[in-house]
Amino acid sequence: MDFQHIIESAGGLMDFAGVAVMVLGALVSIPMALRGFQPRRLPAGSAPLSFYRSYRQLLGRSILLGLELLVAADIIRSVAITPTFESVGVLAVIVLIRTFLSFSLELEISGRWPWQSQPAGSSTPSAAS
Repeated sequence: MDFQHIIESAGGLMDFAGVAVMVLGALVSIPMALRGFQPRRLPAGSAPLSFYRSYRQLLGRSILLGLELLVAADIIRSVAITPTFESVGVLAVIVLIRTFLSFSLELEISGRWPWQSQPAGSSTPSAAS
């Protein structure tokens, strides 16, 4: 088993993991949204999210994680195996498109861009610990 085969296998596993996260996330999000799971903390006194909004946020989070894994797989295969200008250029275009998708999904999920600060009065899940 040579190095190139190991890298190809690792890239294939990352591709599989990315797709699996998106599919499983779509399936698991349905019962979670039906139970009224709130994917983000809401200010006190605000109305709970509808099924549609809750499902959209949960699904968006799984798509974001899946995109991250797919980008990692592309980086592994493109740079580690055939680091030519053409393969790096294709990788750059793929990463730009997926980054745009990630930013768009983040805006849809949280209502703010990733570089914007958290609105006053709302807490993040990491601050709850």
